[in-house]
Amino acid sequence: VPIIPTFLYTTEYEGANSTVSPARPEPAPAALAAPPLSSVLSYFDNTSVPVWGSTSAAELPNGTGSSPPGHPPSTPATPARGCLRGGEFLARENTRVGLLFASKALLQLLVNPCVGLLTNRIGYHIPMFVGFTILFFSTVMFAFSGTYTLLFIARALQGVGSSFSSVAGLGLLASVYRDDAERGSAMGIALGGLALGVLIGAPFGSVMYEFVGKGSPFLVLAFLALLDGALQLCILQPSRISPESAEATPLCTLLRDPYILVAAGALCFSNMGVAMLEPTLPIWMLQTMCSPQWQLGMAFLPASISYLIGTNLFGILANRMGRWLCSMVGMAVVGISLLCVPLATNIYGLIGPNAGLGFAIGMVDSSMMPIMSYLVDLRHSSSYGTVYAIADVALCMGFAIGRAAFLELWGCLTLLRGVLSLFLTLEFAGPSTGGVMVRALGFPWLMVTVGVLNVAYAPLCWLLRSPPAAEEKM
Repeated sequence: VPIIPTFLYTTEYEGANSTVSPARPEPAPAALAAPPLSSVLSYFDNTSVPVWGSTSAAELPNGTGSSPPGHPPSTPATPARGCLRGGEFLARENTRVGLLFASKALLQLLVNPCVGLLTNRIGYHIPMFVGFTILFFSTVMFAFSGTYTLLFIARALQGVGSSFSSVAGLGLLASVYRDDAERGSAMGIALGGLALGVLIGAPFGSVMYEFVGKGSPFLVLAFLALLDGALQLCILQPSRISPESAEATPLCTLLRDPYILVAAGALCFSNMGVAMLEPTLPIWMLQTMCSPQWQLGMAFLPASISYLIGTNLFGILANRMGRWLCSMVGMAVVGISLLCVPLATNIYGLIGPNAGLGFAIGMVDSSMMPIMSYLVDLRHSSSYGTVYAIADVALCMGFAIGRAAFLELWGCLTLLRGVLSLFLTLEFAGPSTGGVMVRALGFPWLMVTVGVLNVAYAPLCWLLRSPPAAEEKM
């Protein structure tokens, strides 16, 4: 998440400009009144600072003339505090990064039902090891990929591996821990492992990328994946076929169960906010806060820490206070936190909303995952591969729909920007003002949309308060 936006900017935008700019001729003094970069640089703080090694005065953001007589020409100015140039490129990159991140969720969405059926027939151990193997190769591919296409393929492979690992892992826990309270606690710890990976991953990736290089964090992860594979070989023995003892309920039957659908919807909508934040927050920070590279990963740190605390805490407490109530409160807090994210003006302003978001998603996940297996025990046969395929599909739909909605809304904003720019060109301050206003509206409205959606969905969790058993329904 923190590496891809800056990596694409460095390799594609700066790489292209570095090959073109030396051959650009010195513009005539008459052209200084309307510099070509003024509409781009006005997106940021235009305080002039000197840059060594350049002599052209035509790139001054304020468009002033040449230097006084007897002195060399002024050096061009760059946006203060390390802002990135190329606002139009960053706008296009939003779409490409969103597609890249969404490819994992889309592939995972398609593979999950097949993995659920597979685990019902051969057990959970072999699919978990297959997932490890695919994740290992995708991680190595990330380390050595230098183009957008290869990164896209690696991300898609990651989705396939995650499907095997997630469905098999959750199903294995549900089959081992039959007691509802123990199952909730075990799943809270497992989801805490997910949080720990995100907690370490984003800051670790951004720091390693800035100070060591792009491939370094992925090679370290590949080594850790090998250790995980060795543990699986020793403990899980993934050569044994051990199908479920109970006959699995058909997927279509589970999808017609309204209580399972309500639980899946809570997982989907609560995680949709994170799905939008991943591709948009780093680029929004680059555009509005001029954040350095290391801050792009640190921005997700509060959410990861609070998610780790929330999953472990409510893995135990949710059963006592009622998982339906825990999920309802969590979804409401998710909505409020998303509404507060666009109000931040620096990285410190993101700490509170992101921490609330992570804590609330931890409440929902640690409540809904055990409810899925509880509903299967209560209303269907106790075979868990298929129901956790549905749960993982719900998570993936949250990420896929979130990014698809982001891309759709970004396309609408592009059209709106053109109309607004034309109006402001005629009435007020020129096309750059229209670009600033519409870009400022884009990210906040994404957060408002998903925030309101979570608050509106939260009351439906009340339906999970006391779901009827199959005999009562008959």
